[in-house]
Amino acid sequence: MLSNTNRKILGLIATTLLVVFILGLAHSISTGFAGFYGGLPFWIISIAVLSLALYDLWDQCFRNK
Repeated sequence: MLSNTNRKILGLIATTLLVVFILGLAHSISTGFAGFYGGLPFWIISIAVLSLALYDLWDQCFRNK
């Protein structure tokens, strides 16, 4: 099992990598051929997924149980 400190560090690293990847992908779609309105549905889905990922990070690592 991981210690509490290791869990927090790895959770922050993994969530940061996920956020950077998803936001970069959404930016690429919106500035490319699709344009802003073509990429808008992906932005909405991305924001929803990232909010769930951030909630899970908080729930698993930082919430006092």
